[in-house]
Amino acid sequence: MIEPVKMADFFATFFSAAAVILFGALYALLFAYSRIRNVPRLMPLAYAAYAVLFASVILLATVANLFGSLFWMSVVMLMLAGYLAAPHAVWHLCVHTHAAAHNDGSDGHQPSTLLDGSAAETFQRPCKEKTS
Repeated sequence: MIEPVKMADFFATFFSAAAVILFGALYALLFAYSRIRNVPRLMPLAYAAYAVLFASVILLATVANLFGSLFWMSVVMLMLAGYLAAPHAVWHLCVHTHAAAHNDGSDGHQPSTLLDGSAAETFQRPCKEKTS
């Protein structure tokens, strides 16, 4: 069983948890901006933000007594690996998705044939009202 956080460690827990959120977001933001705008000099800043995130996670796990159990140690390590790999995975997913949308000849927004086999223009025709 995990021991509760000591009152003396409350502020360390609070600020390290906040740092995990802030530096995780900063890492993802700098990573994405570096890739989108093709500014590779921002990538070391992104990895520096990840280094601070790494230290914050270790501090949080220490003050929250998570290193006493193999399960919680593996959760912490999985979280660190996920934070590192997620921006890379999302970037590759976006690049390949957009490349596929531009290479198949369509605009990526509307299928050329609908599920019932009719043309897409069928839904764009104006309705004719009956005059009787």
